[in-house]
Amino acid sequence: MPRSPLTGTRIRERRTLLTMKQADLARAAGISAAYLNLIEHNRRRVSDALVERIARAMGVETVMLSEGADSALFDGLREAVAAGESEVAGGGPTPDLERIEEFVGRFPGWAGLLARRQARLSRLERVLEDYADRMAQDPFLATSLHEVLSAVTSLRSTAAILVEAEDIEPEWRTRFLSTIQEESLRLSATAEALVGYLDGMNEAETGLSSPQEELEAWLEARAWHFPEIEAGPCALSELIEGVPELASAAARSLARAHLERIATDARALPLDVIAPALSEIGTDPGQLAQALGAPISTVMRRLAALPPGLAGMSELGLVICDGSGTMTFRRAVPGFALPRFGAGCPLWPLYEALAQPMQPIRAHVDIAGRMPMRFLTYALCETRVTGFDGPVLREAMMLILPEETAPPSGSLRRVGTSCRICPRADCAGRREPAIVAEG
Repeated sequence: MPRSPLTGTRIRERRTLLTMKQADLARAAGISAAYLNLIEHNRRRVSDALVERIARAMGVETVMLSEGADSALFDGLREAVAAGESEVAGGGPTPDLERIEEFVGRFPGWAGLLARRQARLSRLERVLEDYADRMAQDPFLATSLHEVLSAVTSLRSTAAILVEAEDIEPEWRTRFLSTIQEESLRLSATAEALVGYLDGMNEAETGLSSPQEELEAWLEARAWHFPEIEAGPCALSELIEGVPELASAAARSLARAHLERIATDARALPLDVIAPALSEIGTDPGQLAQALGAPISTVMRRLAALPPGLAGMSELGLVICDGSGTMTFRRAVPGFALPRFGAGCPLWPLYEALAQPMQPIRAHVDIAGRMPMRFLTYALCETRVTGFDGPVLREAMMLILPEETAPPSGSLRRVGTSCRICPRADCAGRREPAIVAEG
């Protein structure tokens, strides 16, 4: 694996921190002091074996020298460059990404400041998108705004009559004035309730607006895993009792149903069965299902409930929807946001699976955003027959995994989060205009 050009800088910083002499470290690593001096000044590339010897001599992990603590800093600077591409397109010098490590090495303070500013900007953009999504879909906000507009319209009409009509009988004038008073009180009460609701979104104990969000907040706090269930039969009610995230009875009901499903999947694929298969086969749910003799849907749900980092498994996401397209479960993965309200991107393989029951779908997707983010997705739709005369119910799920290798040429599907906050203007599946522009 090629080493970063800043490996030498990290070696020098670590050696200085340990108060080791250059000659002592060179002797312990089996090289000359002159050669080590060239390495420390980034004038010589260093091999993997030599980095390991130097790390051993200093008593540190090799990764501290090969990657250090700068990887997040580099990502932040690259994101800042991607975010500013639209600005430099109109003129001005273009940031030189090839010299990013040199910039970090020579000006670590400025680099850190830029990365922190970009991180704050990204957080503010996510907050804006979240509020825009909420404003577009929240039924309470929609009703309240409709009440405000209705009261304002009534006030305008009544006031216009009083102003334009010269001769109005006292009885009708009294009625109009009474209407103005009533509509004013209604407008004031609605506005007060609306402001209180918006303030409550920030001040509420959970900050959540639906039972499903309460459930997902609790699952995230538990890292989506329940060792109590993995250990064997347990009282599921004890896992729910007194949980602050599950503030409503509806959320506790959803939590119990979710735990029952997790327990069923754990009995079908115990941890000591799926863990070895995961180490040998990887995270492909189709191959795992074939090797373990289990349904693909069970494997997909099971992967989303395993301990973090099991068998080197990277962080993954899972989204489940019913036949109407409504999301009933959301576990997001960094870089692939899932809308809190309304439907997702119509180009998701999740919705394609709804039209092809029991047909597994694998797709490489490129999620819209300032930084190119690619994921490997697996989607499947199952059907449940409720009887000869009953309806056929469908449930689709999509497993989301970070793309670790380059996808096959021409197989990349460009998708977004939802139309309202997707910057891709040329999308054929767009339902409504976006509030953000493509950079």
